[in-house]
Amino acid sequence: MTRSRSRALRVASALAAVALVAAGCDGSGFVPGTDGGAGDDETAAAAAPDAVVTANVKDEAADVSVDKVVRVRAEKGTLTSVVLRSKAGRVEGEIRGDGARWVSSAGLEPGTRYRVRAVARNAEGKEVQRVSTFTTQALSLEQQTYASIAPLQGETVGVGMPVVVNFDLPVTDQASFEKHMTVTSTPAQAGSWFWVSSREAHWRPQSYWQAGTKVSVDVAVNGVSAGAGIYGQEDRKVDFEIGAAHVYKVNARTHQMKVFENGRLLRTLPITTGKEGFTTRSGVKVIMEKYAQKRMNSETVGIARGSAEAYDIDDVKWAMRITSSGEFIHAAPWSVGSQGRANVSHGCTGMSIDNAAWLYSMTRRGDVVEYVGTDRAMEPGNGWGDWNVSWPDYVAGSALA
Repeated sequence: MTRSRSRALRVASALAAVALVAAGCDGSGFVPGTDGGAGDDETAAAAAPDAVVTANVKDEAADVSVDKVVRVRAEKGTLTSVVLRSKAGRVEGEIRGDGARWVSSAGLEPGTRYRVRAVARNAEGKEVQRVSTFTTQALSLEQQTYASIAPLQGETVGVGMPVVVNFDLPVTDQASFEKHMTVTSTPAQAGSWFWVSSREAHWRPQSYWQAGTKVSVDVAVNGVSAGAGIYGQEDRKVDFEIGAAHVYKVNARTHQMKVFENGRLLRTLPITTGKEGFTTRSGVKVIMEKYAQKRMNSETVGIARGSAEAYDIDDVKWAMRITSSGEFIHAAPWSVGSQGRANVSHGCTGMSIDNAAWLYSMTRRGDVVEYVGTDRAMEPGNGWGDWNVSWPDYVAGSALA
């Protein structure tokens, strides 16, 4: 064998060896220093899918009802942020449960464009975003009911003051509204709503308020259906306080009023109440209004002009209303001779100017006046007559009872 042929054979042998090694790699799938490569394929196959975000309002939807509860859901992931807003501001809501659901907690405004921006994250932390818009239905004022609340914001009232909510349009779906109407107090006192009519709801505690109580009223009915195509116009919130416990005890037989403050008798005042045919009502009444001076005309209480019982007095002093029908506590200097002795009025409770001025100066809306001694009962709907309704009947007056 020549030298050149020997070199050729060595090269051929080396190439054959390389070919065998290459063939061995192909056949076994094994590469020294690795786990074979199949695991990489499995890792790629197990990669977490993207989260999917959906909402219960379609993108670019129109005429969406203002009582729509907007819901956003994440599948194959969790929600990290949901913002529902209009130009006027953000609509409150919360992420619930395992983080896969968001639910709005406030009503929508009519004729308004809203934008929903939701972000969700999958198991590997990858985020996706969904943005959509919708527009709510247009409503006229004749389709929206507005709530007025007594007491007023920041007012200090008496221990008998009910919360009074008046609606300017009727609420036929009272249960839906009542679910969004709350009264909280410090210290806490059990109470109930009572629907006087489709336009008026009251709330009172089981017993008179404790003096010094702080009360918050939240009528969160914006966008809530009132029934018959009417919706709540806006949310209303009022905070007020309860003052000293003023309870005035009137006995029409003895012609006296005992004035108590926080359980302590301050004074006993001689008074006169309604004569025969104009009997003052017995029961629990609450101070509704105060006037340093008020005109009183008998025609407003059904006594005709020209009647022997007619009257028209321009300047009745220190008048405090206790019924819608026209009963007042007021100064009656013309009847001082009968005060403490006889009942000579047309139903009001009269006293001297000095006594009326003293009582007026300490009295607040919501102070309690308890009447006994007549055979005429106070009607619960004649003003703020809530305390003349038994507690079981009052609770039964709730739309949620």
